Amino acid sequence: MQPRVDLITLGVPDLAAARRFYVEGLGWEPMTEVEGEIVFLQVGHGLALALFGAEDLEKDLGGTAPAGGPTGMTLAHNVGGEKEVVEVMNRAAAAGAAILKEPQPAAFGGFHGYFADPAGFRWEVCHNPGWSVGPDGRPAIVPVDG
Repeated sequence: MQPRVDLITLGVPDLAAARRFYVEGLGWEPMTEVEGEIVFLQVGHGLALALFGAEDLEKDLGGTAPAGGPTGMTLAHNVGGEKEVVEVMNRAAAAGAAILKEPQPAAFGGFHGYFADPAGFRWEVCHNPGWSVGPDGRPAIVPVDG
């Protein structure tokens, strides 16, 4: 697993309020969004912050929050294909991670799984064919037919 973070997802209790804070309050420009579902903001070279409803995030994780572990956010590691998702998940499990969601097709048309590191921090390992990073470091997300 290459050491990098591509996407930080914050599970927010009120998506509209979070969008107002980051976009209208701080002036951050959405790079893409699905109204009422998720907002993506570029926060660094090849790095995006996603605002996602906390209940929707827990639902996507399958309600598998580890006892005593942090909730309300995930870190995402995007890889080149489904096979690589499985390989990274297996490596994480071998290193002591708890598998929270086995690798599987994702609702957005990609393929993903979730694990928690030994401290309880949750990671999504994902292949999203709609995700790319341009030469200027700007991430792009386009819809994927699922």
